[in-house]
Amino acid sequence: MKIHPEGYIIILVALLLLAGINMLIRCLSPHQWLTIFFHAVSFVFFCIVVLFFRNPDRTLVADGHKVFAPADGRIVAIEETEESEYFHDRRIQVSIFMSAFNVHVNRYPVSGEVTYTKYHAGKYLVAWHPKSSLLNERSTVVIKTPNGQEILVRQIAGAVARRIVTYPKAGVQAVQGNDLGFIKFGSRVDVFLPLDATINVQLEEIVKGNRTVLALFE
Repeated sequence: MKIHPEGYIIILVALLLLAGINMLIRCLSPHQWLTIFFHAVSFVFFCIVVLFFRNPDRTLVADGHKVFAPADGRIVAIEETEESEYFHDRRIQVSIFMSAFNVHVNRYPVSGEVTYTKYHAGKYLVAWHPKSSLLNERSTVVIKTPNGQEILVRQIAGAVARRIVTYPKAGVQAVQGNDLGFIKFGSRVDVFLPLDATINVQLEEIVKGNRTVLALFE
């Protein structure tokens, strides 16, 4: 199992902290069962931290007619809405909610040129809150495909997340399927598509990054 580089420091800190706590408990505890209990709890907690930063290998064959899911999770919204940050017009919004058990790597849904990126500080409402897309900490990336379509991807922090990582800057070339960023202990990705896109998913559907096709272009 590969670990995403964003997790290296956190995993090391967790390991050292848990090792120190368990050594202290082993020295001070008068009961062996209490020491064993803390060892077991620490092991489970450490495994959860490691699994959170897993990075499965999901190579794909690039296809300019397909928009792949940029994240693992559950479809919580498919709706026509006004996108007010970049497009200032009507778009189809598809939202993916990531639970703590999902892979949290975010990937490029399409290939093309990154034309816009912007980070917004904000609140930490629960990710399924209807206002989280506008009020929470978030980062926006717009990709213009070779056929002229523009796709907006918005990483949104949730109630637990406090750190969004976004790799691209405006002007770089996005490669479909490559890493776009990571939301540490985070929670939702919105994709804004042109109105003529054919949506290929349904509400409550479980999707996987680089595997599920969110939408199709003719």
